Amino acid sequence: MSVIIQEHMPVQKKLEILSDAAKYDVACTSSGVDRSGSPGGMGNSVACGICHTFSADGRCISLLKILFTNECIFDCKYWQNRSSNDIVRASFTPEEVCTLTMEFYRRNYIEGLFLSSGVLVNPNYTMELLCNTLKMLREIHRFNGYIHCKAVPGADPSLIEMTGWYADRMSVNLELPTAEGLRNLAPHKSRKNILKPIRQIQLGRKEAMGQPFYKRLQEDSGKGSDILLLKDGSRIKEESQLKNDTMGGLKGELFKDKLKNQETAIFTSSSSVLGLVKRPAANRGFVPAGQSTQMIIGATPENDYQIISVAEALYQKFDLKRVFYSAYVKVNEDSSLPALPGGPPLLREHRLYQADWLLRFYGFQASELLSETKPNFNILIDPKCNWALNHLDKFPVEINKADYYTLLRVPGIGVKSAQRIVKTRQTNNLRFEDLKKIGVVLKRALYFITCGGKMIYPIKLEENYITNQLLSVKERLPYGIDGSNLYQQLSLFDDVNFSSRNPMGIRSLSI
Repeated sequence: MSVIIQEHMPVQKKLEILSDAAKYDVACTSSGVDRSGSPGGMGNSVACGICHTFSADGRCISLLKILFTNECIFDCKYWQNRSSNDIVRASFTPEEVCTLTMEFYRRNYIEGLFLSSGVLVNPNYTMELLCNTLKMLREIHRFNGYIHCKAVPGADPSLIEMTGWYADRMSVNLELPTAEGLRNLAPHKSRKNILKPIRQIQLGRKEAMGQPFYKRLQEDSGKGSDILLLKDGSRIKEESQLKNDTMGGLKGELFKDKLKNQETAIFTSSSSVLGLVKRPAANRGFVPAGQSTQMIIGATPENDYQIISVAEALYQKFDLKRVFYSAYVKVNEDSSLPALPGGPPLLREHRLYQADWLLRFYGFQASELLSETKPNFNILIDPKCNWALNHLDKFPVEINKADYYTLLRVPGIGVKSAQRIVKTRQTNNLRFEDLKKIGVVLKRALYFITCGGKMIYPIKLEENYITNQLLSVKERLPYGIDGSNLYQQLSLFDDVNFSSRNPMGIRSLSI
């Protein structure tokens, strides 16, 4: 193995390398947190702001999106920056990341920072560098803008806790949908180590929102559970008797008094103290914008049903804000990786995002969309239409009588249009021409609805007929899925000319 390391590399060169290396890390779609500016500080955060647009590879162009380092001790077979690859390596210092962030922000190039990293030396060493960078940005440079930071699995919980008080959003990459896929392509990583910080962040957010409890950071250690003691000191022991233990030189009762200052949290592993965490003076909350994760799609043989079932479990058990799906891009030659002659499975990724939307906002369950007998989405038709075609016995739906959740299941009716229908029909009976004004996509909805007991025109409720009609109306796919400008890395310094049909060459999304 040969690794090219350049010492005394200019910051500009580091930026080129480490911003390009971050292009496969998917950014969040909006900040998700409102925070006004503060006296003496710079920047604010608006919930609907930050990620106005992003490219075909998921890269948000209103964030400074970089890796802290592309050096890595791990050898994940699917990752461009794996330890066995012969590439130029670079690492920022915390001071360099702070300078870049502040200077780009002053020039209005960015609205925030997305900071990820390879694992340098070990998880603790890397997580400490990330934490120190955020602390320096917040406390020395007084940066009050949006920050999304990755948590490194395997790092000390106290480091993740501290980082959470400085970041707006954190994320831990699940990497691959199943534990088996992880063993095959990243055997040095474990599902348990990845889920542990996800659980920690989830419980930390609940505590910060005033829901006290014991934070179990290790579910099945066999030697007792890791816990985070409550900041209010209401209880400082679990099943094991901690009140007489010596913890950091303090007896249990003295320790309990120390916790009452509302600023200190203690991590314990059984009866041993891992460290004190001093919370920042400026209370921005603990990961106030929530957490997300990312799964690589197409590198391992899981079907769509397995993938959305994993996503559903993550939403239900860990309160994630988003699960991102990243179509596998072949960047390494390895016999255990798929050939992908047709390129990255971008259309499959798109269908998974559509299904994910149905899980989060439309009341669907994974078992309704797919099953073990039908484990994959129809590539030609979006998941909601596909579900409707498989459940024609539930249609047509009477627009003037159906409840809100039934309306949400009609193809062509979204959350906002369903809300408008429910509100408008309180005073008026709706007609088809009214539905179009409300925002209903009639070219899909007309096969599944009636107004005043009548369809817009006589239609056969027959699967093949409706399928052919829906296919005749070509679905508009997101930019890049049709093969144009695939995986072109957008740069803060490039002047790229895009087509007139989409001046920015980018689709806008918001939560």
